[in-house]
Amino acid sequence: MKKALTIAGSDSGGGAGIQADLKTFQEMNVFGMSVITAVTAQNSLGVQGVYPIPAGAVESQLTSIFSDMVPDAVKTGMLFDADRIELAAEYAKAPGAPPFIVDPVMISTSGHHLLEQDAEKAIMEYLLPHAALITPNLPEAETLTGMDLNSLESRVKACSELRSAGAEAVLLKGGHDSSTNIMTDIYQDSSQTLFIRSPRVETEHTHGTGCTYAAAVTAGVASGKPMKDAVCDARRFLHAALLKAEAVGQGPGPVKHSAWRTAEDVELEVEPWTHGM
Repeated sequence: MKKALTIAGSDSGGGAGIQADLKTFQEMNVFGMSVITAVTAQNSLGVQGVYPIPAGAVESQLTSIFSDMVPDAVKTGMLFDADRIELAAEYAKAPGAPPFIVDPVMISTSGHHLLEQDAEKAIMEYLLPHAALITPNLPEAETLTGMDLNSLESRVKACSELRSAGAEAVLLKGGHDSSTNIMTDIYQDSSQTLFIRSPRVETEHTHGTGCTYAAAVTAGVASGKPMKDAVCDARRFLHAALLKAEAVGQGPGPVKHSAWRTAEDVELEVEPWTHGM
């Protein structure tokens, strides 16, 4: 059985964080494990509180997993602060470490800050140099690079900046660009830059999209897929989950992690970027 580990926060509402990650791992036929960095009080209306787990407890969880059940791939999500980022980085840079897929969770969909200010620099300094893939959305990429990402050209450049900082590959998610009905993600590694496009799913039930997308990539990598293939499969998985998403509370609901079982396969348009290459 292939194994995937999520190092992230707990979402009491069940739609994001380790709950979304473990549901995704299960759906994609890998054994899911978790290291909890913080507990959140949240529901469909927003985040009411964030309570970090002591750093020593995070370290103990990591030690327990890696001493017995070494994962085939690791996803990091909400790491909360610099101390917890450094703990994760110690395992990411260890000899023979599994691939680390870094989802730089900073702000919740409802606008609640989930990352301490000093942690943004720590991601760039400690974790990014050991990332097999980083998966920022547009606001996160702007924060990490200090760039305005209003054009596809600037987004391609931001991917290059993040790779220059150490990431082997970048998946820049375009879902926050509401100016178009076509969702365009950018995937870049050392040999290629690809635009991955599909029609935007019109739904307000988008809770957990970022976590689910990165977790699906992690599951694919754990299963032995090349990174680009894992990204494209994860995009299809997320598209189905958005199509079937529905309300479970008074506010925006979560994506539906089991939707891929009955959904028709979405045709992605994958186009290489050739300008400036």
